Amino acid sequence: MPIPIYLDANQADSLLIGGLTPFTTVDYPGYLAAVVWVQGCPWRCRYCHNPHLQVRGKASALVWEEVYDFFEQRVGLLDAVVFSGGEATVDKALPAAMQILKTLGYRIGLHTAGAYPDRLAVALPLCDWVGLDVKALWADYDALTATPGSAMAARDSFALVQRSGVPYQIRTTVHDAWLPPDKLEQLKCELASQGVKEHVLQPFRQLGCIDCTLSESDWSG
Repeated sequence: MPIPIYLDANQADSLLIGGLTPFTTVDYPGYLAAVVWVQGCPWRCRYCHNPHLQVRGKASALVWEEVYDFFEQRVGLLDAVVFSGGEATVDKALPAAMQILKTLGYRIGLHTAGAYPDRLAVALPLCDWVGLDVKALWADYDALTATPGSAMAARDSFALVQRSGVPYQIRTTVHDAWLPPDKLEQLKCELASQGVKEHVLQPFRQLGCIDCTLSESDWSG
């Protein structure tokens, strides 16, 4: 895909940033990276372990100038920047921020659940890798996210990523409360039949989860 040119660097100034992880070896497979956490998410998955990043209207923990300075000082020390959340595509300033850091020579990774297919389509040409959450069978999505229409959005985003040519990984957080073994097996088969070669299962972790009724021991996978 051709990389689009955005109007000016000032577009990134409005990015609502919920935090910055300065170093990680797991958020972009095979590369040394840092993670920019974007504030806001339209979905309310009961197992979310970043509930503090859900509310969109919160003031940024960091301003873009601080984040840019951080990455400017680490050129040659880090390989990649991952934008995560929350839901990173909630922020219309995301593509401009990606473009700016890409010009510094960083590989750009994106973690997304696909809540905004139209915005994902704009960001994808700037991505070198995508970690896409597929949370459940499509029929179960709206109940899991507590958001009508989420299944359609996620399915459209899945199709966009597959067509993009950008390397991607499908990730599924597993817990028997929403994805018992029979449904998990069905999901794995459906994804494989659609050409997914890398499907990573992530066991539920209670740390940070707002729903205290969920137990880590309930996963039988």
